[in-house]
Amino acid sequence: MSFQSLGLSASILETLRKLGITEPTPVQSEAIPLVLQGKDVIASAQTGTGKTAAFGLPIIQKILDAQTLTDVIENDEIDTPKSKAACVKALVLTPTRELAQQVFESLTSYNQGLKIVVVYGGTSMSVQTKHLSSGADIVVATPGRLLDHLFVGNIHLNNAQTLVLDEADRMMDMGFMPDLQRILRRMSHEKQTLFFSATFTKRIREVAYKLLKDPVEVQIASENSTADLVEQMVYPVNKSRKRELLSYLIGSRNWRQVLVFTKTKQTSDSLAKELKLDGIEAASINGDKSQGARQKALDDFKSGKVRALIATDVAARGLDIQQLPHVVNYELPFQAEDYVHRIGRTGRAGEVGQAISLMCPQEQYLLDAIETLLDTRLPQQWLPGYEPTFEEEAATAPKRTRSSEKRKLKAKLNIHKQRGKRR
Repeated sequence: MSFQSLGLSASILETLRKLGITEPTPVQSEAIPLVLQGKDVIASAQTGTGKTAAFGLPIIQKILDAQTLTDVIENDEIDTPKSKAACVKALVLTPTRELAQQVFESLTSYNQGLKIVVVYGGTSMSVQTKHLSSGADIVVATPGRLLDHLFVGNIHLNNAQTLVLDEADRMMDMGFMPDLQRILRRMSHEKQTLFFSATFTKRIREVAYKLLKDPVEVQIASENSTADLVEQMVYPVNKSRKRELLSYLIGSRNWRQVLVFTKTKQTSDSLAKELKLDGIEAASINGDKSQGARQKALDDFKSGKVRALIATDVAARGLDIQQLPHVVNYELPFQAEDYVHRIGRTGRAGEVGQAISLMCPQEQYLLDAIETLLDTRLPQQWLPGYEPTFEEEAATAPKRTRSSEKRKLKAKLNIHKQRGKRR
């Protein structure tokens, strides 16, 4: 199937040709015609498969078609109402600043003379106000900053025809629902709504069906699956030796670019400092950083000035780094779905990638949840010199339960050892 067969205009096809994009991905082939038809869509596809173009290209096409129709009507001197509130024609909501910037850059690359504005926190409100003052065809935003602009009257959504929730499951699982409800109340009930993500839990799907009108589902590959080109490996290791093992992997395997995920902001900052002491140039990126600091760390990482970028899950859904070879889960995520998004930063657009997880015995339950979600066992390997020991883990248990904890942990480690032998 070609882009031409999907119903896109000649100008958009020429733009894609200049960008070197010649064939649509599966999610684009299925979603673009549905969006052009005005259907509500729930689309699930692996990260790096072109979901932004899957909703962005048909939205741009629909706005261009509407402008052409308006021009014809005005040329025929038919009196049509004009409203300044019609400035926003499509709204794209994202959970993080990084993802908002990424979507904005993608849509801008496909642009056909439309005005596209991005608004998110951590940057100047006045600069964004200036960009919005003359209207906008498409607005890409995080919910909190969008509400700031709505409350002061910088933007109106009552005539917006399309709403996109990018990484929709995260939007509804990060406490965004109250903000989302406030935004929805300011939009037309006749709007088209599009949900795009790599993962959808049963609960999130139930919520989605309440917000959408007779939605059509597009599911590419298995639900909540990871890219086939990503090699995954779990290294069991004691918690106290994780940093040592990470430095060893980066140095001994000569990794020049590795994205490392932690669960907390404090760990991301401290790990970056410790890696620097090991002679590895590293930077951290998390929610406590200013937008300028986050962008600098990301730019330095992309350019090669920084070898290891230490990130919390704020970055799991917003980083698009070409040919990123390695992702490390320094700590396994609390939510199994986040594992899919984390390792989705590598193995994108047909490139191979490697995803390593450093797991201490206390994290076994988190690995179990990930394997249940993926419906597969992840391979494990004990690295010589870094084999986990149960004494250290049991020593952290309260005295009254220390004996039972030792027995449990010893049993778990014996199971891991047998699994490693079988593999």
